[in-house]
Amino acid sequence: MHIALNPDGTELVVTIPAVFRRRGSRRLILAPDVPLLDEKPAPQTKVDDVLLKAVVKAFHWQEMIDDGRYADSHDLAAGEKVDRSYASRVVRLTLLAPDIVEAILDGTQPRDLTLEKLIRGFPRLWSEQRRLYGFPQPEPDTSGEAGGRRP
Repeated sequence: MHIALNPDGTELVVTIPAVFRRRGSRRLILAPDVPLLDEKPAPQTKVDDVLLKAVVKAFHWQEMIDDGRYADSHDLAAGEKVDRSYASRVVRLTLLAPDIVEAILDGTQPRDLTLEKLIRGFPRLWSEQRRLYGFPQPEPDTSGEAGGRRP
C-alpha cells in the first residue's frame, strides 16, 4: 500500500495493489496477502514439544544402538535408566514415515497426532500410517529410476 498527497496538495492518494479474479459471473477483488477461494491457506504450525522431544530421543537412541553402544532397546533401557517398555515404544518412533517425522519437526502435524496416540502403536507400513493420520500419499515415481539411482 502506498499513501501520498497529489501534486497540488489537495487530495490524499491511496494506492492498494489488488488482483481481479472472475469466479463464474462474479468478480472478486483480492488484496495481495488474501488467498484465492480455491487456495488452501498456509498450514498453522504448532510444535508439540513433548512429541518433538520423543522423536528426537528415538532417533538418538536408535543411533546409539546402531553404533553398537547398546545391543538393543532392552540394553539401552538399562544403560539410560528408563523402563524397558518405554524405551522400546520410543525407539519404535523411528519407524514413522519420513514425511510424518518432518511434519512433527516442522510443527505441521495434525493436532490430534500426539505422543500418547503414537506410543500405543501404529502400523509399520508408511502408506497405512499416512492414511491413519491424514497425510497425503506421495506421488508414485514415474522416472523409471529405483531409489534415485540409474540402472
